[in-house]
Amino acid sequence: MVNNFKYDFTIKRKKVVTAGFLLLLTVVLLFFKNAYAQGQFHTLDSLRNYIKGFGIMAPAVLILLQAAQVVLPVLPGFFGCAVGAILFGSFGGFWYNYIGISIGSIIAFFLARQFGIGLIKALFTNKQYEIWSARLGDSKRFSILLFASILLPLFPDDFLCYFSGLTSISSKKFIWIIILAKPWCILAYSLIFAEIL
Repeated sequence: MVNNFKYDFTIKRKKVVTAGFLLLLTVVLLFFKNAYAQGQFHTLDSLRNYIKGFGIMAPAVLILLQAAQVVLPVLPGFFGCAVGAILFGSFGGFWYNYIGISIGSIIAFFLARQFGIGLIKALFTNKQYEIWSARLGDSKRFSILLFASILLPLFPDDFLCYFSGLTSISSKKFIWIIILAKPWCILAYSLIFAEIL
């Protein structure tokens, strides 16, 4: 009896988590749909003005936007990094971007783990999946390669977060990789954009 109760609880918890993820995605889509359709995210200036318009809530909006751009990969992440540096300086911009991108990366991982390859193929091209699956999928050093890919610029971080959810890497190890490897590129972008913009 006890084991059955635990099993049922686990299934119910999974359903609640899935519903929570879907609700979050729906809220993010509704929140940004109109702004994106109105051209608010097409240029750096329009994005900066959009976030600035939220006043005291602007840091929360930047965090949400950066999380959303990982989960729904339609915007280049450096846009948000540039806006963060312009609005909040290199230090504040770095922290808001780091928190948002890390949250989005972890959500992407768990979405892939929950919904599988179908979700990834809906968000990314088959070619991209095949290339990275061939490079990393069967590697015994996946964690090291993932850490290096997240650490260095010009890798498809959003895709790799989703892809990691399909592998056998533990969620704890993935989260630590994000926490330790993710800040360095974001910090570099924040410092550069704070100087040049």
